[in-house]
Amino acid sequence: MQWACVLLPQLAMDGVLRRLEASTDAAIALVEGPVQRRVLHAVTPAARALGLRPGLSLAAAQALSTRFKAIELDLADVERWRALLAAWAYRFSSQVSTDLPHALSLEVGHSLRLFGPWPRLEARMREELRELGFRHRIVAAPNPHAARVLANVHDGYAYDHHTVGNALGQLPLERAGLPREVAFALSRMGVRKLRQVFALPRDALTRRFPPAVLDHLDALRGGLVAPLRCYVPPDHFEGRIEFECEVESSQALLFPLRRLSQDLATFLAGRDGGVQRYTLVLEHERCEDSEVQVGLLTPQRDAAMLFELGRGRLEQARLPAPVRGFRLVARELPPFVPAARDLFETRAQQDVPWPQLRERLRARLGDEAVHGIGHAPEHRPERVAMAGKPMPEARPRPGWLLPHVVPLRDHAMRVLAGPERIESGWWDGGDVRRDYYVVETSMGQRAWAFCPAGEPVAMQGPSYFMLHGWFA
Repeated sequence: MQWACVLLPQLAMDGVLRRLEASTDAAIALVEGPVQRRVLHAVTPAARALGLRPGLSLAAAQALSTRFKAIELDLADVERWRALLAAWAYRFSSQVSTDLPHALSLEVGHSLRLFGPWPRLEARMREELRELGFRHRIVAAPNPHAARVLANVHDGYAYDHHTVGNALGQLPLERAGLPREVAFALSRMGVRKLRQVFALPRDALTRRFPPAVLDHLDALRGGLVAPLRCYVPPDHFEGRIEFECEVESSQALLFPLRRLSQDLATFLAGRDGGVQRYTLVLEHERCEDSEVQVGLLTPQRDAAMLFELGRGRLEQARLPAPVRGFRLVARELPPFVPAARDLFETRAQQDVPWPQLRERLRARLGDEAVHGIGHAPEHRPERVAMAGKPMPEARPRPGWLLPHVVPLRDHAMRVLAGPERIESGWWDGGDVRRDYYVVETSMGQRAWAFCPAGEPVAMQGPSYFMLHGWFA
C-alpha cells in the first residue's frame, strides 16, 4: 500500500484568509486563550515581520506593534475546513483519514491506476489545493504514520519500502512525532536522531517511557497498530461565513457566495454527486433569518454555474435587515450524470452551453418564465405544439411547422409516405379533414404536405398539395 500525507501547517490561518479574501501580505494574527491570558496562535508572514510569533501574549504583541489585525480563533471553523478537505480528498481515494494531527492521510496505491503515476496525481492534488487556498506539504510513504512524520521536514518526496527506513532514521527527535518530554529526555541521553532510538533495546524503552512511545515507533516502521478511522462523506452540505460587520448590500454577498459555491462543488466532486436544490440563509441580528431558495432542473456540480444561479436569486431578494452571517445549505444531493458532449467541440468559445443558459434564465427571470416545447393531446397539427412535457409520437412529425400553410409548387416531387388522415375539431368549430403525406422535393428536401381528405393524389396535379412543415 502507498499512503499520502497532506500536511496542512497553516489550516486555521488559511481558512481565515480565504474567508476574508485577504492574502499573506496582510498582517493578521489569530488569538486564542482566556481573556486574562490571550496568546497568538498563528501569524501571517507580514505579522511575523513586525516581530510577532505564535505563543506571544497579545499584550506583548500590541506593545511591539499596533499595525496588525487580531482575529479570534474559531476551532469549529477549523474542523469545518478539515471536513471540507477530507471531502476533497475523497475523490482521490476511498480511504481518507483525519486522525493524524494537522494532516490528511489517504491511501493512493490503488488510485494510481485511475489517476496515473504518483507525480501526476501529486501535481493534480497540489494544483487543486492552491485553488482552494490552503498551504500544504505532501509526502508519500508505505504507511500513513511514516508519511506524517516525514512531512514535518520534507515536501514532494515519495518513499518506498527500501528507502523509508533510512529517511526515518535521519529525522531529528523533535520532528519525529514523539511527545516533547520524551524527546527532551532522549536528547539529554545524547540521542539526537530517530535511528538512534530504533537502535535502543525495547526493554529499556519500556522501563523508561510510557507504552505509547513504543507503539508510535512500531507504527512508523509499519508494525501492527490500530487502523485509522476512515472519513465517510455526509448526506448534506452546510457552509457558513460570518462577517465582521453588518452587510447591507447584496453585492457585498457575492464574494462569500462564490467561496461557498466553490466549497459545495468541491464537496460534490468528492462524493461524485450533484445538487438540485440549495438554500442561501441570510442571518440577521434584529429579525429572523431570511432564506433564498435556488432550484435546478437537473443535478449540477459546476462551481461557476452554482454561483451564477445563486447570484441571480440573490440579486432579486430583498434584505429585511443587515446581514451578519451567510450560510449555504444543500440537502438534496442526487446522483450526478454528466451531460453527453460531442467528440469535437462545435460551438464557439463565447457561447454558453444550453443547460447553463437555461438555469441562468430561470434564475434571472423566474421559474415560471422559462418553458420547453412539447406536445398537447391534440390531433390538429397547428394546435399540438405548446408549453409542456413532450408526449411520445408514433408517426413522423416535422421539426419545423409553418405558422400558415402555403401551396407546394414542385412538379418533380415524389411521395415517400402517406396518406395519414386527420379528422378532428368538429366540436369547437375548427373542423379539419386532411390527408397528410411525406414528400421529397426536387431539391431533396423532405416536406409534410396535405390535400383534402379522400382526394386521390394520382388524379391531382402536384401543385394541389399544401405545405405544412419541413423535416430536418
